[in-house]
Amino acid sequence: MRATLTDRAVIVLSGDDTRAFLQGLITNDIERLAPTNPLYAALLTPQGKILFDFFLIADAFGRVYLDCVAALREALIKRLTLYRLRAKVTIERGDDFLVVAGCDVSVPTGGFIDPRFAALGWRIIGPREWAAGTDDYLAHRLNLGVPEGMDFGQDKMFALDAGLEELHAVAFDKGCYVGQELTARMKHRGTARKRLLPVVAADGGALAAGAVLAGAVNIGEIASTYGARGFALLRLDRLDEAADAPLTANGTVVTVSRPAWLTA
Repeated sequence: MRATLTDRAVIVLSGDDTRAFLQGLITNDIERLAPTNPLYAALLTPQGKILFDFFLIADAFGRVYLDCVAALREALIKRLTLYRLRAKVTIERGDDFLVVAGCDVSVPTGGFIDPRFAALGWRIIGPREWAAGTDDYLAHRLNLGVPEGMDFGQDKMFALDAGLEELHAVAFDKGCYVGQELTARMKHRGTARKRLLPVVAADGGALAAGAVLAGAVNIGEIASTYGARGFALLRLDRLDEAADAPLTANGTVVTVSRPAWLTA
């Protein structure tokens, strides 16, 4: 499988202060970023909720490329510009680039294994002439139960509830960043109350946004949908208490699973 990810776009950051600028903003540790070591990270609200998630890729010339949700690129540029102040950082749209992902055996030159979860395969940012077709990468991601981008919404869920720790997007040994205080507090509390989990309509019909019920008890909300599949932000204690009670969303019976990569 090799696919051009048409729902992704690129932002290019350059300038002497690029790394220091990003280090004070994002959830991951920019000191670990190298041309051979990309990162997955997020930009949070001061209250610790996800605004944007993205990949960071460095080149040998000091530039950093953000692989982000295409529909949110302009909003992300606006937010980065707001935080830039007097930092020597240039923020540009990478309209000459596209993002390709694949699961075939060989990683192309310049590509990298997905830092979230190796089974997702490899990714690469390249020129537009690299377009590789539109094989169904989304189905591959959903089969692995990995949320991203629009699954999180904006300012709707905390980073740890969304599984960003398990997806290697959060560094707990770095300095301050936006939303760090509450994220660290949730980590040290040691118990997850909610998780973003894959959900499937049992009858194969289309899911719709709304509450997920265990009997008559509200245990969470559908966060995103892809036909009969999607993700729901659920209270783990209520899910456990539901035992064998049928789960429904908008009157449709649904099944919920916990992906193998999610340890909580």
